[in-house]
Amino acid sequence: MTPRPRARGPGVIRVVRPENATYAYVGALTDELARCGVRHLCLCPGSRSTPLALSAARHPAIRVWTLIDERSAAYFAVGMAKALRLPVAVLSTSGTAAANFLPAVVEARYGRVPLVVLTADRPHELRDVGAPQTIDQIRLYGVHAKWFVDVAPPQAAEPMLRYVRALAGQAAAIAQDDPAGPVHLNFPFREPLVPVAAPGELPPPEHRVGDAWEGRGDGQPYARAHAGRRTPDAKTAAVLARSLARVERGLIVCGPYDDPAFPEAVSRLAAALGYPVLADPLSQVRCGSHDRTLVVDAYDPLLRVGEVAGMLAPEVILRFGGTPASKPLVQYLQAQSRARHVVVDGAGAWHDPTRLASEVVHADPVVLCQAVAAALLESGAARAAAAPASAWTAQWLRLSGDARLAVQQRLGAVHEPFEGKVFAELAGLLPDGALLYVGNSMPVRDLDSFFPSTPAAIRFLGNRGASGIDGLVSCGLGAAASGAGPVVLVLGDLAFYHDLNGLLAAKLHGLAATIILLNNDGGGIFSFLPQAGYPEHFEALFGTPHGLDFRHAAEMYGAGFRRAETWEDFRLHVRDALASGRLMVVEVRTHRDRNVVVHQEVWAAVRAAVCADLAAASGKAP
Repeated sequence: MTPRPRARGPGVIRVVRPENATYAYVGALTDELARCGVRHLCLCPGSRSTPLALSAARHPAIRVWTLIDERSAAYFAVGMAKALRLPVAVLSTSGTAAANFLPAVVEARYGRVPLVVLTADRPHELRDVGAPQTIDQIRLYGVHAKWFVDVAPPQAAEPMLRYVRALAGQAAAIAQDDPAGPVHLNFPFREPLVPVAAPGELPPPEHRVGDAWEGRGDGQPYARAHAGRRTPDAKTAAVLARSLARVERGLIVCGPYDDPAFPEAVSRLAAALGYPVLADPLSQVRCGSHDRTLVVDAYDPLLRVGEVAGMLAPEVILRFGGTPASKPLVQYLQAQSRARHVVVDGAGAWHDPTRLASEVVHADPVVLCQAVAAALLESGAARAAAAPASAWTAQWLRLSGDARLAVQQRLGAVHEPFEGKVFAELAGLLPDGALLYVGNSMPVRDLDSFFPSTPAAIRFLGNRGASGIDGLVSCGLGAAASGAGPVVLVLGDLAFYHDLNGLLAAKLHGLAATIILLNNDGGGIFSFLPQAGYPEHFEALFGTPHGLDFRHAAEMYGAGFRRAETWEDFRLHVRDALASGRLMVVEVRTHRDRNVVVHQEVWAAVRAAVCADLAAASGKAP
């Protein structure tokens, strides 16, 4: 049918008239998703999902990303939604195709990612009768979907169009509502699945007017959802401020969190209290233009020194974000059973795997930081900007500086390929505005240990919801597709192998990204774990060497491939990759046994430096 222009708010959108009831119904849904902020749909080709696919492709405000592998497509959507901080839709046909979304749905649920999952299904009369490509898709993702609807079959009656528009708005709102997460809409479609005219199925054109058919004339959603931040009441903020102001030995711990307003807010609170801030890179607090005077960036190597972990006992710990990646930090927190633990979560959840929380504050972290800082200023209890740091805070900052300097000096003497040094090098290579997407297992831990605090505006993302190694290539490329960038993805060889199919997205859509592949021919993290004490079975069960040459896979998918033999090579290849405007893989080959040894040498250097400082401070010879 010939599209006709119709004014919607300040602009004009060309709308396709529906050919039959299915396309009127699905067209209303896709239009409403777009109005509610869902501007990207990642789909895998299939027959039963045709109405949703074509309706999205016809909509001028929705960009369709065609991807072939369902698991990769869902992770691509997760990475894009993370980067955009907006809901992204992902679509599959019926049957096992929809089941392949599960790992990404799990990550979206625990990682608080707004994902709108659309699955096509067979109509009710074809369920449980042996029809092909038909499985039970009712609540397919179980508790991992925040909300599920088995959508009513398409009809072109006005009440049903109102239903489907409201449903789309509700789905987008629930996906974004704190805590964000995946919603699942399951659509039973009857044939015809293509937009063929169906005489008598639609009312005459003059009766197809009004909000149900055309949407709100001002371009707004059919039903607007108004969400706000959880705000602490003034009494809560005042009481918290008063109690914290009385404590000198306080600590702020920032785990994974991605709110652009948080670094400034928490740094102002830290300044008002005079507390050091232990900032996981994924909290976005370690790097940036905000005040980082009180940021402790080397707590991971520092807390590996047993004497330090034992002597730095806080009275109160204020905790934001998810669980930090650093095992020494988590163990340190677990040891502080006598401290007052205040856990802040704006989503109403209970993020406290230590089970030591004495208080859980369900308030938006940014709003809470601002409210407590304001209460401190109002009461006159805020630390003066020019005042020297307390002995407690000064000790944290001094010892962290010792640890960071020892790490840098030891890395300066490391000329062989070493996974930890990759992150120290990246700190000097990534430009302002870069997005560093880091893989799980060893990379996220090495990021924490070796990436120093810098003034560069670098955004750190990772899949710390379920902390799996699958889907990371697709997530990184989904982030690149969002327009963020330049995007650099650092991951291990097993994670790369798990999601080789994800590389196709860059070829299909012309995406630019740099993948730094840490290839130690197996599962490197197991060499640090107790499993390494069983050498007779270690390689077969845990080390899992594969012997793959990833150059061939990269080139098959159209990616450039470079292997860094020296650190000069690495710096050159990363700079070239960032400037290339294409997908590039930079491989760093390491050896698992040597990786453990060099880590231990770094920790030994840190221990020597910190113990020398402690001895000097106590007047004892080191």
